[in-house]
Amino acid sequence: MIDPKYSQLLFTFLMALFMSCVMSLVITLYNVGVIDGIVMIWLKAWLFAFVVALPVINLVLPIVRRLVAFLVKKPHG
Repeated sequence: MIDPKYSQLLFTFLMALFMSCVMSLVITLYNVGVIDGIVMIWLKAWLFAFVVALPVINLVLPIVRRLVAFLVKKPHG
């Protein structure tokens, strides 16, 4: 198992992995459809998307956390 101190890195890695996978597949299918060689086209797009997504998530995550904290009501008590 992974040490809890790495949970933030694991979270961003997995979020980038899964989101880039789904989004690259959807966008690839939208742009070229189901054609011969679609799997390789998608895998190339996924690799590129993941390389972009990982640092972007790390940069944007603190901003999103602050924005959510601002927008969500604080419990009374």
